[in-house]
Parts: sequence; structure tokens; C-alpha cells
Amino acid sequence: MENPMQHNQSKLFINNMMESAIRIGLLFILVVWTFDIIKPFVIPVLWGAIIAVALMPMTQKLERALKGRRGLAATILAFAGITLLIAPFWIVTSSIFEGISHSIEVLQSGEVDIPGPTQKIADIPLIGDKLFEAWALFANNLEKAVMHFLPQIKSAVSAAAGMLGSSLGTLVMFIISLAIAGGFMAHAEKSAAAVNTVAVKIAGTHGEEWTTLTAATIRSVLLGVVGVAFIQAILIGSALFTFSIPAAGLFTFIVFILGIAQLPPLLVVLPLIFYVFSTHDSTPATIFTVWVLVAGVSDSVLKPMLMGRGVDVPMPVILIGAIGGMITAGIIGLFFGAVVLAIWYELFMTWLKTEEQQNANAEQANEAEDKLVSLPVED
Repeated sequence: MENPMQHNQSKLFINNMMESAIRIGLLFILVVWTFDIIKPFVIPVLWGAIIAVALMPMTQKLERALKGRRGLAATILAFAGITLLIAPFWIVTSSIFEGISHSIEVLQSGEVDIPGPTQKIADIPLIGDKLFEAWALFANNLEKAVMHFLPQIKSAVSAAAGMLGSSLGTLVMFIISLAIAGGFMAHAEKSAAAVNTVAVKIAGTHGEEWTTLTAATIRSVLLGVVGVAFIQAILIGSALFTFSIPAAGLFTFIVFILGIAQLPPLLVVLPLIFYVFSTHDSTPATIFTVWVLVAGVSDSVLKPMLMGRGVDVPMPVILIGAIGGMITAGIIGLFFGAVVLAIWYELFMTWLKTEEQQNANAEQANEAEDKLVSLPVED
């Protein structure tokens, strides 16, 4: 028969367990509701934090130039970033709309004169013959060519429209993120103190070191990935505009995106080289080829110079984290992947140092014990 004391303890345990389960369930529901409420703001806030960390050194320099006015410095940088976002987008969209408008006007006038392909096009390996036939069809019988390639044309137009709409949404998101970054930069000390407090609560004594490592890694990725992609896009874009390549703004933007995605810009450059050789003389075409090829491989020189600066983590670790993070979580994964791998690298190195320190302490203890044993015993 059950003891009354045991019965009371069992009843108390069940009551406590049920009460704890109810509290945990209500807390879980509250967390889920809270996440649903703040979900639309998570990505802009994360991007705002990343941008603020990356631009903080520039903000501090501008603050000193403005005699300590941190808010004004942060506002100027935020507006400058918004301008730098809107200007290229406006150039690219204007270039696209001008091309579409010109094409519509030419089609409506009926005076379509497409130059036929040269033998150089047919000599291109693998795709030369098919490209020559398609180009010749458009040059000789445009209406038949349009009807023949109508499904592909519809797919291309629909993909371009979807890309344009997605780009517009991304632009708006980054404008909001820059405004948030301006707020973070204006109150950098309070934001950093709050982050350090949370990091110490989560990771203990190493939390503050990891927040410093996170900031340095974000700046390293921004310089080594986004910065190099921007430089490459400028170098290649200047060649495209110099040689009056159609839709030069759009191709420059694609080169920039490929650079961020760690894909070679030669994917865009090589078809343009064939186009220039088919439409220009040999000398300017050769100059264009050398220009864009040198710009296309410039990342092999720029990345070792820019990536990993200010961080004790090796460049391959940061680069692998950035690429893997981008494959997993998109563009924002560039930064989170690099940060996660950098922290794991630091944990691994700390573990190795701890093992070495323990071995060194053991050796010192053994040496001290041997010395004590070897001392003569006094009578």
C-alpha cells in the first residue's frame, strides 16, 4: 500500500510538471507569435546591422571631421548609400527601357535592318553553326524568326520582368536597411554594449571577443567579396561603355552579381568578346579583349589584398564560409557563413591551445617532481 507521504510527493511532482508544461507551452506560443510579428523586419534589421558594422570606421572618421556630430555623420553616410543604390539601378533600368522603346519603334516603322553574321561567328567552337543559323534567320526573315523562337522569347521576357520586379523589391529593402543602419551608427555605443551583454550571457567570457571577431569578419567579407565584385564591375563596365556595347548597364550589373556569387565574370565577358570581334575592327576588338580579360581575373590579385584584413582567421576559412553561406542562405549568407566558420576556427584554435597548455603544465609538474626527488636528503 502506498505511503501517504509518497502519494503527496507524487501528486506534488505531477502538479509541478503540469504547471511547468503549461508555462513552457505558453512561452513557446508567445515566441511563435512574436516571430510572426517581427518576421518582415528581420532581414532589413540584419542587413542594417551588417551595413552599420561595415561603415562604422568611416562614420568615426566623418564624425571627427564634423567635430563630433555622430548623428549627422551617420545620416550623410546613409543618404550616400541610398544614392549609390538608386543611381546604378536607375542607369540599368533606363538602359533597358531605352532598348525596349527603340526596338518597338523600329518594329513599328518596319525598317528593321539586322546585319547578317560573319564567318567568324560560324567558326566559334560548339555553338558557332547554330548561332550562325539563328542570326541569319533573324537577318533575312525577322517575322519567321520571331514566330520560330516565340516560346523562348516569351520565357525570356517573363524572366526579365520577374528579375526587374525582384530587383525593385530588393532595392526598397536595402533602402530601409540603410535607414536602420544610420540609426545603429548614430547610437553605436549603446548598440555595441547591448550586443556585448547578450553575447556574454550566451557564450560566457569569450562572448565579447566573438563580437569583435564578428565585426572584423563582416568588414573583411565586405571588402574581399562585395568590394572586389564592385571593382571588377567598374573595370568591365567602363570597357563596355567605352566600346558602346548595347545594354552596357545591364551587363555591368550582371557582372557585379556574378562577382558577389563568386562566379567568374567571363561568363558574361566571353560572348561579348565574340560580339565585338564580329562588329569591330581587329585592333579595337583586341584592346577590348585584353581590357575585359585583365579585369575578369583581377579578383585573384584583389582578394588576397582585401580579404582577411584585420582578422586573425586565414583567408580560405573566410572565403569558404562566405561561399557556403551564400549557397545556403543567399546573399546575406555571405556574412553569416564567414562569421560562423570564423568562430568555429577560433574555438578550434582555443581548444588546441588549451591542450598544449595542459601538456606544458603537466611537463612542468613532472620536472618539478623530478627535481624534488633528486634533492639530497638531510640527516
